[in-house]
Amino acid sequence: MRVLAAMSGGVDSAVAAARAVDAGHEVTGVHLALSLAPQTLRTGARGCCTREDAHDARRAADVLGIPFYIWDLAERFRADVIDDFVAEYAAGHTPNPCLRCNEKIKFAAVLDRALALGFDAVVTGHHARVQDGRLYRSVDAAKDQSYVLAVLRPDQLAHAVFPLGDSTKAQVRAEAAARALAVADKPDSHDICFIADGDTRAFLQRRLGSQQGPIVDADTGDVLGSHQGSWGFTVGQRRGLDLRRAAASGERRYVLAVEPASNTVVVGPRERLAVDEIRAAGPVWTSSRPGTGFGCSVQMRAHGMVSPATVTVEDGAVVARLHHPQHGVAAGQALVMYDGDEVLGSATITAAGRIAADA
Repeated sequence: MRVLAAMSGGVDSAVAAARAVDAGHEVTGVHLALSLAPQTLRTGARGCCTREDAHDARRAADVLGIPFYIWDLAERFRADVIDDFVAEYAAGHTPNPCLRCNEKIKFAAVLDRALALGFDAVVTGHHARVQDGRLYRSVDAAKDQSYVLAVLRPDQLAHAVFPLGDSTKAQVRAEAAARALAVADKPDSHDICFIADGDTRAFLQRRLGSQQGPIVDADTGDVLGSHQGSWGFTVGQRRGLDLRRAAASGERRYVLAVEPASNTVVVGPRERLAVDEIRAAGPVWTSSRPGTGFGCSVQMRAHGMVSPATVTVEDGAVVARLHHPQHGVAAGQALVMYDGDEVLGSATITAAGRIAADA
């Protein structure tokens, strides 16, 4: 096959490209320039899309002996990922920008261009597996990235190659060292790639401004403190709350709701975070739709929060009734449905609550 290897400048994408070469494919490497103002250097494991990353990707391509290009997708990334991220927080939601990047950039903009140029597939360093056109978890549970790939349609998966899904991260690093790839020990990028310093609240404040609002007790309605913008909070959050009065019981308090219309943050005890019914919209099925009702496991965060559930699909909406309550489910995140290790599909969480409370 003639394949395009997306090379971020990290160890995973370099080894994925190397394995594609070993498999006998005609491989071309491409680095995606996603930042409008790339920094010269990373800050530890934070940030990506820097000049250093582009240089690391080029050096890896040189070692592999493959052609290498840089595609400037910064404007598309800003519009489809960064602006969406800011808008979602402004609406009181908690988005996942990695999921949106896969949906809008790597497997829309990049894949579409690759196919138009005559490539058969796009190779990435994601830790996931595709078998017979179906998407599965990686064998390395700690590094599994199937959650952020669950927005892919069958026609996109048909042109996606994930060579690392059968390997652990330790095996990938050892292989990179054996191949004399300079990125073998390069730290993984953590957190949100376009917020290099990791300060999401400061990033949002620069774009949304400050607006003082109340932090309110869910049980009493008392104002317990203030904040500079409800967009700076997410359901389940405990740290960063400026509370001037402690709970009478001495319990810690968590964010239960974010209400952007009134710029209010509602807090309460952890048990109030428990939900066992999740509603989600815009389902995307990675293969055929399982049916209008089925049992599966669902995952509600990129890392963890997994529960067996009974799912119903009706009028383009998904309702998942969890067999075990979960805490801190936030609107804007993805509800990803699994049959064992196989990804069935995903939908965007719109609401969560207690079944008993709705009765």
